[in-house]
Order: sequence, then C-alpha cells, then structure tokens
Amino acid sequence: MNQDRLRFDLADLAGEVTPVDLRDRALRTSRRLGVRRTVATSAAVLLVLAAATGTALAIRPDGSAPAPALPSVTSTPPPPVTSTPSAEPSRSPSAGPSTTTGGGPAGAAIGRLFYGPTTTGEGASAVGYLWSVKPGSQPTRLAKLPSLPAILNAAVSPDGRRVAWVDPDDNLRVADVDGGNSRKLTPGGHRQVEPDCWTPVWSPDSRRLALSVILRTEPSPVSEKGVLDLDTGAYTPIVGVQGCHPLWSADGKVLAYADGEGRVAVNRPDGSAEKMIPGLGGSAARSSFDVASISPDGSRLALLLREPDEPAGDVARELDANAVIDTRTGRQVDLPLGGRPLLQAWYRADGKLVARVSDGDHNVLVLIGADGRKIVESREPTALKDKQILQVVD
Repeated sequence: MNQDRLRFDLADLAGEVTPVDLRDRALRTSRRLGVRRTVATSAAVLLVLAAATGTALAIRPDGSAPAPALPSVTSTPPPPVTSTPSAEPSRSPSAGPSTTTGGGPAGAAIGRLFYGPTTTGEGASAVGYLWSVKPGSQPTRLAKLPSLPAILNAAVSPDGRRVAWVDPDDNLRVADVDGGNSRKLTPGGHRQVEPDCWTPVWSPDSRRLALSVILRTEPSPVSEKGVLDLDTGAYTPIVGVQGCHPLWSADGKVLAYADGEGRVAVNRPDGSAEKMIPGLGGSAARSSFDVASISPDGSRLALLLREPDEPAGDVARELDANAVIDTRTGRQVDLPLGGRPLLQAWYRADGKLVARVSDGDHNVLVLIGADGRKIVESREPTALKDKQILQVVD
C-alpha cells in the first residue's frame, strides 16, 4: 500500500467515526417490546409450520435425549449423535506470565480482526465501511455497505473472506469482504429475509448461513428459520429455534441465542435440544438480550449482562460484551484483564479469546489462551476505537 492510499483510507476512517447518538439509544430502549412480539410471532409460526407438515417439535429443555447432529442442506437425514450442547463445568482461569506489546510478531499473534460501524440515528452516515487490521499494522478499508445493515446485521465469515448482510429492502446479499462479487440471494425462493432479530449467521465452514426468511407480511408477518448452502443453493427449514442474534459454534454443534425476556439458550443447529442457561432472564438477577461470541465447543458465551432495572433497548443487535459465562452453570468466568473494563470478547476457532478492553484514552486487545492465561496484548489503532469487532480470524 503506498503512502497516498494509506492517507486516503485513514482520512475516510476518521471521517466515518461519529459520536453515539443518545437519542437513538433512548428510542431503542423504548422499543424492547418489539423483540417480545417478534419472538412470540416466531414461536407461533413454528407451531403452525409443524402442524402443517405433521412434524413434532423436538425441544428438550434438559438436553438429555439423543438427536440428529448438524442438519444437512439436502433432503438426506443425518445420522444420530449422542452429544449435547452442554459442556463440562468451567475451570477457574488463572493469570500467568504474559507479554505486552504494541504490535510486531507478538501483536500479530492475536490474528486478523474485522470491524464495522456502530453509530445509528441522526449522526450516522448513509454508508458504512468494513475495516480489517492485524495488530501492529495499519487498518485496511474493505466493503462499503448501507449504513444500517453494516451496523445491525453484517456478518463476516469465519474464514474472513466474505460478508453477508440484509439490505434495506430485506434482500440477502453476500460479497467478498472487499465488496467484490456481490450477489443477491433468495433462500428457498423467498425474496425477503429478517434484518433485525434472527440476523444471518455463518456456519463454521463459511459455506452456509442460518437465517430467517419472511414467508408473508400481510395480514400479519410470518417467517421461518432455515439454513442456506451458498455452494448449492439448497435451503433447509428448521424448527425448534427462536430468539434473536444467533451464534454458531466452531465445532458446528451448537447454536446460541437470546430471547425477549432476557433468557439465553443453547441448542443444536437442527433445533432439537434447546436448553436455557441457568440464572439468566425471567425472575433471575441478571438478563441478557445480546450474545456476542461463542467458544468453539459451545461451553462459553461472551455477552452483555444487564441488571434487572437496566434498560435493554430494542431488538437491534449489540456486540458489546461485559462478561463471559459458562453455558452449563451460568457462572461468570474470570478473565485476566488487569482490572480494565471489558468492551467486547471474541472466541477464535482455536479456543483462544480476544478481549477488547478500555485502557484510558485507547483500547487494548488481549489474547487469552484456552487455559485462561493471558498470552499477549496489543494496543488497538486509535482510528478503530469507536467501531465494533465483527469477526476475529486466527
């Protein structure tokens, strides 16, 4: 990259950074009932679809019975397995020796990070750029998307090669991360896709998308969940899943999502073994409407925990995270952050966690091993401070 291009890209990045619109956040808070209506509608639709097809919903809250594994995108049923989404109890991580750096080989060990914009409302621009960076190098500008999709539903594939989003007309689109090879898709022949609640999520092999298609809008909205194979175009409806903002674990065996009551569930990708995480939502002391990242085996979640009287906003996606929890016990996992507040946390496919923390006037990226020990940390480029991480590729 020559110096003129570098200055051009950094100028564009600085121009894109705008303060968070507090009016918009207040409006989001006043619309949280929308997610309850959306989830209730989705659950009703699942029952209608099951009745119409003669299929029983195999939801097992205790997750104890065997069920099929990852659903195939073809009509051939997969063989049964005996694993469940739950995991062994978490171990208490302990802080150990680590290296601190501003970049170079140690900082590059964190991997490649992809960012998108965060601001909505009156302060937002009409477009939103994706950016990528390897610690120790300058940010690279990538695809240009419409502003709201870039903020609310854009998803970068686990291999870092493609981005999927739902455009303002509710069309599903997929492109290379630099914006090339953009195409509009129609899963199962349906043109419109849910843009706000069950937003598209990539499978761990970066070949499929779990999404929610809109079957009709009048006289009342009806939708269904499904998996789209991007190589073959095959679309497979699934039942037994609900809620918003799904995550798909790197081993392919677990979906996680939050509902409109602040509860969080783990399930198999075919919807056959839903299990609520203890201590979240309902009458519990904590709730979460936004899940951000999931460990490779589905045993841990990074998410935004809220107090009972804390406003939760509307159905819009938030990728902030202030905690990591064990999905079997609901207990919070200690992280070696040196007392600095957690802003985001992303699990890599190898089990390492990239924690984004606030450190004075800048952010720091901390790489934490699967054993809970800090490996390295690196200062995040200042120009990315007000953006949100969308993916981390090791």
